[in-house]
Amino acid sequence: MMLVAAAPGRSDAEALTVVLDQAKLVKVPDRIATLVIGNPLIADAALQAGGTIVLTGKGYGTTNLIALDRGGRVLMEKTVRVAAPKESVFVFRGTERQTYSCTPKCERQIMLGDSDAAFAAILGQTAARNGQAQGAAR
Repeated sequence: MMLVAAAPGRSDAEALTVVLDQAKLVKVPDRIATLVIGNPLIADAALQAGGTIVLTGKGYGTTNLIALDRGGRVLMEKTVRVAAPKESVFVFRGTERQTYSCTPKCERQIMLGDSDAAFAAILGQTAARNGQAQGAAR
């Protein structure tokens, strides 16, 4: 069996890389009227005043961003890549994956791609903790 990776259509210098669950500010031409994200499960883009886009990583992968003016002309087209945080450590036990955020002490975190059991455990603990915090604030 041979595994072949698809060649990207644009150079790495033209790509915008954003970290999963983080936002990045991108300067763009002022005349933008419409933003199009190829796959909104991977990234989101919101146009702000002053020629700035807030680009947010929502899921791993690669998509594209197209900026149009009022007449529908393409002002900008970029590849968008969403990557894991550099501080993340992935631990595999067989096929089960857990993710740790090591900043600098390693703590478990919820991350796309974790095993269902690990994801549910952390999500449940986080919800219970947040519920306790809200109850204590009353």
